[in-house]
Amino acid sequence: MPTASTHGISTFKGEQRASRGDRIGAPALLLSVLAATAPLMVVAGVIPTAFGTAGVVGVPLLFVIVGVLLALFGVGYAEMSRHVHNAGALYACVSRGLGGTMGAGASYVALFAYGAMQIGTYGIFGFEMSGQVFQHWHLAVAWWIPALGGVVVTAVFGALKIGLNARTLGVLLAVETLLTLVLDVSFLGDAGPQGVSAHAFDPGTLGGAGLGSALCFVTAGFVGFEQAPVYAEETRDPRRAVSRVTFLAIGFATVFFAFSSWAITVATGPAHVVGRSREQSANLVFALDRGRLGGAFTDTLHVFLVTGIFASMLGFHNVVARYAFAMGRDGLLPAAIGRTSKSSGAPAVGSLLQSGVALVVVALFALTDHGAFGPRGPDPTAPVLRLFTWAGGVGALGVLLLMATAAVAVIAFFVKRGAAAVQGWRLAASGLAAVGLLAVLVCSVKDFAVLLGADPGHGLRWALPGTVALAAVTGLAHGAVLRARRPQVHAGIGQGNEAFQLEKAAAASEAAE
Repeated sequence: MPTASTHGISTFKGEQRASRGDRIGAPALLLSVLAATAPLMVVAGVIPTAFGTAGVVGVPLLFVIVGVLLALFGVGYAEMSRHVHNAGALYACVSRGLGGTMGAGASYVALFAYGAMQIGTYGIFGFEMSGQVFQHWHLAVAWWIPALGGVVVTAVFGALKIGLNARTLGVLLAVETLLTLVLDVSFLGDAGPQGVSAHAFDPGTLGGAGLGSALCFVTAGFVGFEQAPVYAEETRDPRRAVSRVTFLAIGFATVFFAFSSWAITVATGPAHVVGRSREQSANLVFALDRGRLGGAFTDTLHVFLVTGIFASMLGFHNVVARYAFAMGRDGLLPAAIGRTSKSSGAPAVGSLLQSGVALVVVALFALTDHGAFGPRGPDPTAPVLRLFTWAGGVGALGVLLLMATAAVAVIAFFVKRGAAAVQGWRLAASGLAAVGLLAVLVCSVKDFAVLLGADPGHGLRWALPGTVALAAVTGLAHGAVLRARRPQVHAGIGQGNEAFQLEKAAAASEAAE
């Protein structure tokens, strides 16, 4: 049986119920978090879709507004991360502040929301890969074939050491960020018919029925910044590293995405960006680039879009696996899921669970893809406009609900500990963040039909957001049952390895007596 290291951690088969510590420093943590945001995928996929679907020119301004809101959230969340080192991150935060039952509800929402976003990326990955194969080798490959291949490759990487993942993600992130900046500069250097205009930052551009949908897309672009505490148990000096990485990720995403989305409006002209985005969707930036930097650069950009999507898939996969691990450890999922690999320290069972679910969902989507195997043939836009967009939208709603609840939990946590006066300004920031995040959530749900491209009365308009509510209710019900029937397990929700160490201490004390 493995023994504890100098860091008090031994995780094979979950003996200590903790992730293996001291495995990544602040730079590697930052790279893992930023890679999950997939900068090039957001610029090439999410931003044009936001312009086209929502019909809102002021997407750059929305990135600034949402960035400020998330910075307010980060003030309390980062301080909370100094006290809570748990792979369950957001749900552990909710549990510590609002109790185990609320924590259970949050855990199910987290698992569902991040899982949906991760699975959605397989849609755009398969679409882009099949397009590249056809362009370069003239072979017609259905999107779901590379998508399923992506599930397998992601599963392999997910079982490796997080340090190796961080190095892989770091290299991909650096290259795609540099290429995107070159692209942005080319747009500004060769402006569209309206010249270098700052019109996209005019508050008047935020009108229209699609504002809530645009907010949902913009929030999805940021998702990943809040993942730093997920790795706290595996990070060197988590009390400082997690907080720093959280704010660096928010700042990077705000500036980078606001600048890139503005550059796109300059290249098309603000008056034409919505129309061009609706016409060309995820191909918009490549069409704009080909006439400026040439075909070779565009082809290179396509290659790193694929690697960027893969980086995002892997980043979200790692997060989902760790949430599942934390839930297994806390008794919210079968105990076997709360185990880690002997060799790598990765949450192996949680990783396999995520991969298995992704495999089933992608396969089912392919089978029901408007006659994918029938005489009509597949709908070529389905993996982007449905699997990627719908799953990403639903996931963003779940993360918004989680963050709003966590902001309230931060306030409750410090108030219960008599630290309200000392933490006053942080609690005020958390309160503002909670109100703002709830407002964004309500607007996003209200305009969800716009995101779907469906009539307001369409069944999916409420059914898809309803899946987030269903996950929350399921978790709350499970938490209530545990409170009534297994109060000791309920008391340990969100406590993670700390609860186990207390159990060990209590057992040792009883044995000594």
